[in-house]
Amino acid sequence: MPRHVKKGDSVIITAGAFKGMTGEIIRVLTDKDRVVVKGPRIKGITKHMKPSRLNPQGAIITLDRTFHISNVSPVVDGKPTRVRFQTKPDGSKVRVAARNGKELSVLRSADRKKKA
Repeated sequence: MPRHVKKGDSVIITAGAFKGMTGEIIRVLTDKDRVVVKGPRIKGITKHMKPSRLNPQGAIITLDRTFHISNVSPVVDGKPTRVRFQTKPDGSKVRVAARNGKELSVLRSADRKKKA
């Protein structure tokens, strides 16, 4: 089943501590229904690493923040929108913004030749 967001989409966070902030999807984790979002005001998760052979001093690292896929919406003209899937007469399938009907991306190109 196609998802309403894809890698590279500009999205807005609709719930949680980062509600209202916008960013870009870096990765979609399909098995967990989560997306990795990068944005100027979206902070990463700080993790403290214990000293080990590879890292004898230990470290403080920053991981990318993930959000559940239901808590992000694509942004069109600065506002969040729902997504519809539309099949065109030539057989191509596209994602369309429900807010204004703007085409977001092509999921399947037109069939070249129909088999008889």
